[in-house]
Amino acid sequence: MSYYRHHIFFCLNQRAGDEACCARHDAQAAFDHCKSRVKAAGLAGPGGVRVNKAGCLDRCAGGPVAVVYPEAVWYTFVDTSDIDEIVDAHLGRGEVVERLRLPADVGR
Repeated sequence: MSYYRHHIFFCLNQRAGDEACCARHDAQAAFDHCKSRVKAAGLAGPGGVRVNKAGCLDRCAGGPVAVVYPEAVWYTFVDTSDIDEIVDAHLGRGEVVERLRLPADVGR
């Protein structure tokens, strides 16, 4: 058994100029909301969920993005209700939220 059941990494990268990046989609607020929701749901900590910041995950065209391990499920999201659904379904019950999955061919 691993130390955490799930890790969720949020890209918070900021690119110069007009390049696509997750920071332009208020990824920091999504990270903060997820961290708060995970704690409130009692999912945080050893044996549970760890919410992590990440630099560029190189999937900028689909931003904002987050990835859940160990399943390596990539998500894109629009607002806090999407984050709530990821927390409740995937992190809480182990059910992938198909409607928020980032297509495999979306890159930088």
